[in-house]
Parts: sequence; structure tokens; C-alpha cells
Amino acid sequence: MNRIDLTPLYRSSVGFDRFGSLLDAAFQTEKTSAGYPPYNIEVIEENNYAITIAVAGFKQAELEIQVENGVLTVRGKKESEENQTTFLHQGIASRSFERKFNLADHVEVVDADLSDGLLRVHLVKEIPEAMKPKKIAINEASPRVIAHDKQEKAA
Repeated sequence: MNRIDLTPLYRSSVGFDRFGSLLDAAFQTEKTSAGYPPYNIEVIEENNYAITIAVAGFKQAELEIQVENGVLTVRGKKESEENQTTFLHQGIASRSFERKFNLADHVEVVDADLSDGLLRVHLVKEIPEAMKPKKIAINEASPRVIAHDKQEKAA
């Protein structure tokens, strides 16, 4: 079993508490998913991404996409076929699946489409205006002159 002790990281940083659980999930996911169905993660352009999953044999009604707490879950559940076909060889997988993807902060699922046996999920990273870097203008310092009124001194 692979476990990484992140205690030193937690002592000197704030906000990385989710990092440990992401690493643990990554180690467990690789063992349990066994690579089915295969997928690609693409960078379309800056802040635009796509996840393409090979779902050959699945109809649109048999697929479900859900986003919850920063985790994108894609499920495929085959409907039971009424006719019992006898196969000499069955190499095309028709089993149900569940594939999970951890999304970074501010990554949103825009839409998804199914074409030619490929499910393509479009993602966009939208950084809020408050978090975007902004330039601060540097003003030239000018000497300040304080005016003294002789009447105020006399009073």
C-alpha cells in the first residue's frame, strides 16, 4: 500500500488539506479502474480543456455526467438486452463503468457531446476577477508643501 506522509507540508502551509486526499485517491483509482474506458485529457487553448472518453456501444440515455464538490463523475450503465445473443467471441466490452476526474479550483464543465462513440466533455477554467493579477500604478512622489498661516500662529 502506498501512503505518503504529508504532515510536514501541513505544518507550514494553509489550504493544502485536500491535496493528501487527492494523492490517496489517485493511487486507489489506478488499481480499481483498470483503464476502462480509455480517455484523453486535452488542452484546447489556455483555460479551455476537453476530456474525451471512448464509450463505444453506449447510447446517450445510458450515460450520466455529474459534478459535485470539484469531482466530475461520468457513468455508463448498459441497459439489459432482451435478446440473449450467443457469442463465439465477445471482445467488445459492454460492462458498466464509472470514471472520476478531480477538477482544479475554478474549472467548470461547459457542455458535453456524444459523437462516433466518443463522449467529449468541455471544461473551462474561469478565474474570478478578484483573483486575477492586476497592475498597480506607481505615482511619482512630489514634495509636499505645508502652508503656514501667520494668523494661526498669532492666535
